[in-house]
Amino acid sequence: MIADTFERTKTKVTKFDLEDPNDLAALQNSMETLAPLQGLVIVDEVQRKPDLFPILRVLADRPSNRAQFLILGSTSPELLKQSSESLAGRIAYYHLDGFGLDEVGVGNCNKLWIRGGYPKSYLAKNDDESAVWRREFLQTFRERDLAQFGIIRPPETIRIFLNMLAHYHGQTWNAAEFARALGVAEKTVRSYLDILVSTFLVWKLQPWFENLSKRQIKAPKVYINDCGLLHSILDLPDADALSRHPKVGASFEGFAMQQIIRAIGARRDECYSWGLHSGAALDLLVIRGSRRFGFEVKRSESPEVTPSMRSAIESLQLNKLTVVHAGKHSYSMNDNIRAVAITRVLEDLDPL
Repeated sequence: MIADTFERTKTKVTKFDLEDPNDLAALQNSMETLAPLQGLVIVDEVQRKPDLFPILRVLADRPSNRAQFLILGSTSPELLKQSSESLAGRIAYYHLDGFGLDEVGVGNCNKLWIRGGYPKSYLAKNDDESAVWRREFLQTFRERDLAQFGIIRPPETIRIFLNMLAHYHGQTWNAAEFARALGVAEKTVRSYLDILVSTFLVWKLQPWFENLSKRQIKAPKVYINDCGLLHSILDLPDADALSRHPKVGASFEGFAMQQIIRAIGARRDECYSWGLHSGAALDLLVIRGSRRFGFEVKRSESPEVTPSMRSAIESLQLNKLTVVHAGKHSYSMNDNIRAVAITRVLEDLDPL
């Protein structure tokens, strides 16, 4: 969209795709190549050349800066340490998710849930083509991409690790169990998880805990970031296969939570899980300033108020608790709790 805007205004746009050997070769002498350029300069897949960031700092500090740089990549700033060290005060980060209900429309809710938000997966001609694209994506990710980030393991080991994560989707992370299954140290599986989080394949929802008289869960929950990829890892090619799988509820939970976060405009660092060892839990806690909002997800068309919900309201002093469900209508459950249909989240959830 940014590039289109520049092109419509007749501003010169220069693009480099570092997956293209010719473009990668052109940036071997980055300063010589980039310094004369004007307008918008786009560099895609920048994780393949992290030594580019010191050059960008020099170019950004020129007195008469004639170029703007749009840097795209498939990893978080944490994996590209040069970016934070060299460009502090000169760079803004934007996390781009896949398609959401705000882009595809609520009429396509089930299609988005089944296929996920990756454009080529969602826009495929049919479910079979979508499933093929996702399988090939995961194969490339396991066999090529992860090696450059430090996971040097046979692809079969990575496949097993991802399969375990998929079966843990929506559950509390247990490093010891993963380490035993893979025959490696807990430190190793933690590093694997951190890399998968940094490459946006996995979402780690941090726990919220505070000084309460009750014992609280202090480990994060883990989710496969894209529900379409989750279904591919679990070998669920269509809606029928998903509906019969034990993880269907957890899949819907992760999908709905992402739509909630988009609808209310929350940042990921404002989002938490919460639970007590006694069993009470809250799927999503969003904290902004002194305000606290709770969200429960139920794959039911007519959810009811539960003791766990009342416990969350009381323990966390929630301003509001919303139950997002699979039905068609939104309605008040009591004074503090409102039920909102997944197809109504754009209309019935208030932005923060």
